[in-house]
Amino acid sequence: MIDFIGLDYVPTFCLLCLLVDVLCFTAVKARGSDLRVHFKNTRESAAALKGLALPRAQRYLEDVLVKKDIIPFRRYRYGVGRKAQTKNHKVCNGRWPIKSVNFLLALLKNAESNAEVKGLDTEKMMIEHIQVNKAMQGRRRTYRAHGRINAYMSHPCHVEMWLVQQDESVARGESSADGVKSSSKKVKQTRLRTGARA
Repeated sequence: MIDFIGLDYVPTFCLLCLLVDVLCFTAVKARGSDLRVHFKNTRESAAALKGLALPRAQRYLEDVLVKKDIIPFRRYRYGVGRKAQTKNHKVCNGRWPIKSVNFLLALLKNAESNAEVKGLDTEKMMIEHIQVNKAMQGRRRTYRAHGRINAYMSHPCHVEMWLVQQDESVARGESSADGVKSSSKKVKQTRLRTGARA
């Protein structure tokens, strides 16, 4: 570590280094590059996992494999069929992208192994960050009528995720209705509704 005695401020890059040092003890990473799986399907599958605990995410993906649950399509939803199972996710469009789910399950397994090596509790790990980026397209060709040739591209992707061990949650304390202080905005709104003067 760098000693900051005598400085009036701490440089921003050093605060970032401190944050990274703290995360190194409680977080694990997993990533895959140039995966031969559709970018759009993988992006939607990854978005469905963000914020889930590791065991819950694995159960969810295994349910998708046997079509007990579905991946909701929110961004790349055009042309995707409507399914009844998506009602649980408050959307209309969804799919069961088997190949994307298998790749994500493999990455979660890798992250779980990394957590075990660090001595972290895998039951408390949560998916803090998951990101899918477009990789360089694979180029093939398809033959069309009248001797023409068109491009026939694949859309692979890069996937990265961070899992962070969650601390024990603390239950909220008891509070009486008298001790709750209303904001001035709420007081004004109730006065407007009731017609009382200020």
